[in-house]
Amino acid sequence: MVRAASGGRPAARTLIRVSDVTAGNGLDPEDQKIITLARSTRARVAASEGAAVRDETGRTYTAAAVALPSLRLSALRLAVAMAVSSGAESLEAAAVVSDSEPDPGDLAAVRDLGPSAPVFHAAPDGSLRATLVP
Repeated sequence: MVRAASGGRPAARTLIRVSDVTAGNGLDPEDQKIITLARSTRARVAASEGAAVRDETGRTYTAAAVALPSLRLSALRLAVAMAVSSGAESLEAAAVVSDSEPDPGDLAAVRDLGPSAPVFHAAPDGSLRATLVP
């Protein structure tokens, strides 16, 4: 949750536990869908992470991390780039499936297109670890 720091500057974004956000209501089926898509994309290519984003029209874009000798892209940044290159004007939500916490730069890429979009962080088994809410 983002809170203003003294002086009106935005405070650092922090991860909030999903259980604190959903409070027993469970996730919206569309949010669960992007987590499932991110997980299957990761598994399909045996990547270190998978991601999915949903744009303002409900279209989804999925990506896996790319690790080539001359090119390294996180799954979340690549999913955002795919959405932008397909004409998306904003993001409603994002999901990343990874053993590690999302990189701040990845979260910034989501915020560029979806300043209020929640970012769901799930473990490789699909269990929710946390969500980042603005």
